[in-house]
Amino acid sequence: MPSRTRRTLMAALATAALLTSGSILTAPPAVAAVTWDTDRANAAYAANANAVTASGSENGGTVAGNAFDGNAASRWSSNFADDAWIRVDLGSTVRVHRVVLDWEAAYGKRYVLEVSRNGSDWTPFFTETAGTGGTVTAHTYPQEVTGRYVRMRGVERATPWGYSLFSFRIYGGEPAPASTGVTNLALNHPAFTNFYQHAGNSPAYITDGGWPANLKDDATRWSSDWNADRWVSVDLGARSTISKVDLYWEAAFAVDYQIQVSDDNTNWRTVYQPSAGEVAARRADVKSPGEAVGLHDAVTLPTPATGRYVRMLGKERRNFYNPAPHTAQFGYSLYEFQVWGTGGSAGAAYPALPGEQPGAYRTTFFDDFTGGALDRGKWRVVRTGTEMGPVNGESQAYVDSADNIRTENGNLILRAKYCNDCTRAGGGTYDFTSGRIDTNTKFDFTYGKVSARMKLPVGDGLWPAFWMLGSNVDNPSVSWPASGETDIMEAVGYADWTSTALHGPGYSADGNIGARQVFPNGGRVDQWHTYSVEWTPTGMKFHVDDVLVQETTRNKLESTRGQWVYDHNQYVILNLALGGAYPAGWNKVTTPYWGLPQSSVDRIASGGVQAEVDWVRVEQKG
Repeated sequence: MPSRTRRTLMAALATAALLTSGSILTAPPAVAAVTWDTDRANAAYAANANAVTASGSENGGTVAGNAFDGNAASRWSSNFADDAWIRVDLGSTVRVHRVVLDWEAAYGKRYVLEVSRNGSDWTPFFTETAGTGGTVTAHTYPQEVTGRYVRMRGVERATPWGYSLFSFRIYGGEPAPASTGVTNLALNHPAFTNFYQHAGNSPAYITDGGWPANLKDDATRWSSDWNADRWVSVDLGARSTISKVDLYWEAAFAVDYQIQVSDDNTNWRTVYQPSAGEVAARRADVKSPGEAVGLHDAVTLPTPATGRYVRMLGKERRNFYNPAPHTAQFGYSLYEFQVWGTGGSAGAAYPALPGEQPGAYRTTFFDDFTGGALDRGKWRVVRTGTEMGPVNGESQAYVDSADNIRTENGNLILRAKYCNDCTRAGGGTYDFTSGRIDTNTKFDFTYGKVSARMKLPVGDGLWPAFWMLGSNVDNPSVSWPASGETDIMEAVGYADWTSTALHGPGYSADGNIGARQVFPNGGRVDQWHTYSVEWTPTGMKFHVDDVLVQETTRNKLESTRGQWVYDHNQYVILNLALGGAYPAGWNKVTTPYWGLPQSSVDRIASGGVQAEVDWVRVEQKG
């Protein structure tokens, strides 16, 4: 998208006006002014020197105010201490939507962003434990981040110098207060949704007061994932009388939708839906994505409605030429959601996020495979064409056969077999068979320590995995990646490393949140190792042989990547795949099979490829 012109408005007088997210606020002396984009949603607080304080500065040329002066060349550089800090007084209580830090070479390895209403009591809203500098954008949704003061508190420097910031940008605005006159009660109020595309398109941005005049440019907005039954709602703070709703849509508008109201954010009453003629006209508006523009729906309710919450429930998505005459659908994309009426309250707040669970861990699932056959009371055998279809360009069919799935000497054996053009499954013909089992419908659970002791095959394109899927993955209104996927261990045939990963909305496939671990001291995947994840309401910790290899907190994931979708049941999966997208991404093999070279085919044909599992355990609190 074309860049927008940026202007800087500096407050010089005690009554200087603050433009933030399209709203005009009155500023007391020595508080924040703004940097303002022609897109009204992108208003960033800047400040004069008296509105910014810090623990110290390196010298007189790197004072704290430089981080807020709108000059990309000037900077604040702290005193040389790990606990150095910088803070800004915004002048009034603001709901913060996001904070952007532009680091100089002396960046923070570990630091915390915090908010305060009084300048004394601080609440953290973003914690970095492995910073790499550059530009960092911390989105606040779905946290309650409202206050007058914001600070960056250093914990550990990345260099021997101090912390050095070219800019410290804060975006947000004052929440609309209660009103006896008709006003936009939704401005800077909490918003909610069932799914969104990534952190930069969260529902928080539908109430920030901004939209581009052409309803086309890339500006702050909510964007759903690619499903029809998606909704977005606004909390007005108190029961209100609602007379009008304005929806400023990006090109991906709803062809059909409902406006609904609720007193509890759960039970909804429909108060408006476009007429059949209006729906038909919107349905006929099909253009290429490059030509398409949005719509402004100014909806005056036939009868004023009462409620605390208002939502847009999508019923049908717009079609785009892809290219003509073929069409495609994306999600819903809404720049701004205005709710006009009386009532409301600035006290509307996002609910507190769940904390850690109390109690000690206890084993709730265990299998050491010592029986004469697979325990089907614990495991479901997955078959290609029945429980699942082909995925990831893999070459095998999963079948229910003792040749591929069996117990032997106290271990589970998942074995790959080769037979040219021998296996028909799900309408396809396969040269390979293999095994896949899971606990779906047998043991689905939320939170716990999940571990397995495994020995894996070596060879390009051999892809064993120990992982979990959200139990709602087969629900067509959810599906993958909105279900969430937790990869506790994946290997693609290399002897010295395995990987871990999380997949969800905004961070799936090649864009997953993952890590690769290399075994120390010459360790190999074809030796016994224990792979595990500790899954809690606040994050995921992955271990190999009790060594931490990846830690992803809910806070950092939602602040920088996308929606946390690990607050519901998942189930455990063990499988041995052959070739496909992930191995091919590493070994670049295209023949005789994608990601699977002839050397590995020969090994499979000789009967020498299998993954072994000693035991699987799930421990949970409570």
